[in-house]
Amino acid sequence: MPRSAIINVMVQAAMKAGRSLARDFGEVQNLQVSLKGPGDYVSQADRRAEEIAYAELSRVRPGYSFLMEERGVVEGDDPQHRWLVDPLDGTTNFLHGIPVFAVSIALERQGQLVAGVVYNPVMDELYTAERGAGAFFNDRRMRVAARTRLSDSVLGTGIPHLGRGNHGQTLLDMRNVMGEVSGIRRLGSASLDLAYVAAGRFDGFWEDALSPWDIAAGVLMIREAGGYVTDRSGNHDVLEASSIVAGNETIHRALLKALQKKPA
Repeated sequence: MPRSAIINVMVQAAMKAGRSLARDFGEVQNLQVSLKGPGDYVSQADRRAEEIAYAELSRVRPGYSFLMEERGVVEGDDPQHRWLVDPLDGTTNFLHGIPVFAVSIALERQGQLVAGVVYNPVMDELYTAERGAGAFFNDRRMRVAARTRLSDSVLGTGIPHLGRGNHGQTLLDMRNVMGEVSGIRRLGSASLDLAYVAAGRFDGFWEDALSPWDIAAGVLMIREAGGYVTDRSGNHDVLEASSIVAGNETIHRALLKALQKKPA
């Protein structure tokens, strides 16, 4: 499948950063790791991958702004375009030798998501999407799963750890959802969770307290694959929201209903 120029730019940046991560992943025991907060690790590999992605995207599209996990906001000369970059989504997995992590890059134009790339370098899995042009997994078109009953569904979610998130709300969500579904999975990489929904591997996904760079590419992928993405209240502007809920139309609606149950 021929890719657009902007997707080619993003794929090149993601794969170049991913190759750096893959090399470091092979020597994960030798990495020098510093603590950024309880249970939230930052590695040399993370910073190196971000530098690679930043340099590659800046070279090809000079002037675009950035919102990056480590570097934060970088204002460019072009206020109409902004890159949202997570150079290593799944840092804890990476540092524990678990091969479930990704580079995630999205592009906003005038505040609207127009392109997204998620790349797992260990499994060599590439997910791409462009507004109005569909979503693809290794160049094969993706569609969200067609299941219509929660009881047949496998959902992804996130589980907050030490010092992060609302543990009480998470336990309530689990109580409300787990008795209605076929299974719940926690991969540890939100960008891959969302890509899995777009690819039909997961039937749905929900999580709270994610950052825009975690979800931007995946949100576009799900929508381009025929799915629905909102916050818990059903609002479609999710990048700055405190929650995300995704699935096909029927599963999304059923999952929203389950998550909105009041405590017994």
